[in-house]
Amino acid sequence: MSLDDQRKRIDELDEQILKLLNERVRCAAEIGKIKRSNGGQIYVASREEQVFRKLEKLNEGPLDNAAIRAIYREVMSAAIALEKPMLIAYLGPEATFTHQAAVKKFGQSIDYLATPAIPDVFHTVAKGEADYGVIPIENSTGGSVLDSMDMFFDSELKICAQIYLTITQNLIGQSPIDQIKKVYSKDQGILQCRDWLHAHMPKASLHNCESTTKAVQIASEDPECAAIASSLAADLYGVPMIERNIQDRSDNTTRFLVIGKESSGYIPDMKFKSSFLVSIKDEVGALENTLMVFAKRGLNLSKIESRPSGKIAWEYCFFIDVNGHYEEEPVSEAVSGLKGMCPFVKWLGSYPDK
Repeated sequence: MSLDDQRKRIDELDEQILKLLNERVRCAAEIGKIKRSNGGQIYVASREEQVFRKLEKLNEGPLDNAAIRAIYREVMSAAIALEKPMLIAYLGPEATFTHQAAVKKFGQSIDYLATPAIPDVFHTVAKGEADYGVIPIENSTGGSVLDSMDMFFDSELKICAQIYLTITQNLIGQSPIDQIKKVYSKDQGILQCRDWLHAHMPKASLHNCESTTKAVQIASEDPECAAIASSLAADLYGVPMIERNIQDRSDNTTRFLVIGKESSGYIPDMKFKSSFLVSIKDEVGALENTLMVFAKRGLNLSKIESRPSGKIAWEYCFFIDVNGHYEEEPVSEAVSGLKGMCPFVKWLGSYPDK
């Protein structure tokens, strides 16, 4: 076929695709009406993931599955926006990694609300001022985000989805490295680059602030200060990039959680993860007995970390991630077993796992 023939074919395909996309969105809008009349959720993470995985099985290329997800992410985003105006709260300001994770999950057609700190994300969603919130929970280099973990002790919000985002950190500022006296970032940003900082900027003092984007704002005002943040934040505030890719690990990844009023519903034949907060009795073998509740049922724990309860001095709770949905029999049986031996058991939510 000639060049003109190929272009004509593309025009014909575009016309068909556009008609089908609009038909799909109209169908989604009708589903939204049914959901609203029944008091159902507009956004259901497990159903969304089911659609993605079905598309991946149907995909014959040459587009890879990541491209298919990205394309359909925006199709679904547009459909959700037509079904119901939706607002997503995130740790701001604009251009933080949490903001990027939120857009990766919900797409460009949804409205977003920047909040100054992680507790504000929880409070905004709890008060109904936003439909969902996005928070960082752990990084493959820096470990857990303690502010996020601690908020689950008192919050009644549930985890309904998770997002993994590859994190590329950059040194951002107005001056050469040898003229930088202070480096600002969120605590996780500094942890993810500690070896690089020790090797290249041993005399610079390190300072935590509420977000990586806030660090860029500081660097934009003081030539002796630099920030560790994303290239997106550097572009947004017009601050030069001094060094790129300064994270200590090339596979540096952060896991984010989506929080809302309800958890994600169960769908058969889909992998889920469930999160719990559990306290144990102060006695010999208490932790071992707690873990055996899961082991006896063949349940894998992908995360277990202790945190002070904040209620009584030296009282600790365990943040636990287990493979499986709360409604699946092995998990529900394990929870019953925990309640029989642990002073405190709190289900934080179940959500699709990767």
